[in-house]
Amino acid sequence: EVLTLSKQANDVLSGKTITQVFNATKPHKFTFYSGDPLEYGKLLVGKTILSSKGYGMFVDFYLSGNVIMNIGDGVSARYYNPGDKVPANYQLLLTFKDESFLVFTVAMYGFISAYPDAVIDNISPLSDAYTEAEFEKLFAFAKKTLTAKALLATEQRIPGVGNGVTQDILFNAGIHPKQKVFDLSDGQKGVLFKSLKDTLMAMTSGRGRDTQTDLYGNEGGYKKILSSRTWK
Repeated sequence: EVLTLSKQANDVLSGKTITQVFNATKPHKFTFYSGDPLEYGKLLVGKTILSSKGYGMFVDFYLSGNVIMNIGDGVSARYYNPGDKVPANYQLLLTFKDESFLVFTVAMYGFISAYPDAVIDNISPLSDAYTEAEFEKLFAFAKKTLTAKALLATEQRIPGVGNGVTQDILFNAGIHPKQKVFDLSDGQKGVLFKSLKDTLMAMTSGRGRDTQTDLYGNEGGYKKILSSRTWK
């Protein structure tokens, strides 16, 4: 979803200048901001969106004046055309010169940040640089009690991989979520690495999971094997 969203943002948002910033209409105690969101207007108004990049569970928006805006896991970004109805509830809203606007909402939890600059040094599991040798490093520091699900879904050991994608990765690898990683054979580790790469690539090629929406509110084309829709 992150890669789909960043590609769409590059297509539709690049070149747009922010005219106003509206803060949350309904406070959400599990929306986490960097600094005071009431100060975001001073930082963002007048800035032009230059480009966007997705990595891990984050989407960065690169703005003029060396400003970066960032949204993380749990934040839904939705683009609206001029004249569209403004939703009643949101955690942040940006308007542009052409009167279109961008809305950020949070359901369970989410991260929204705006800051002068940032450094990104994580390797995406979709990158060629994320090799099986890189994956093997996770096992070197694993406790004997660590499960396969915990390896993938907790502590952001692999950028962008969390509970929402872990089920299908393990299912495709034929590995039980409660399997202790200490007991995995070299062959199983190899299968798990391949499943990680293949499953994430399928999700990306499908423009995200069918349980999530893109910048225009459309569901992704990847049909999840295990989700709240299919568990019965």
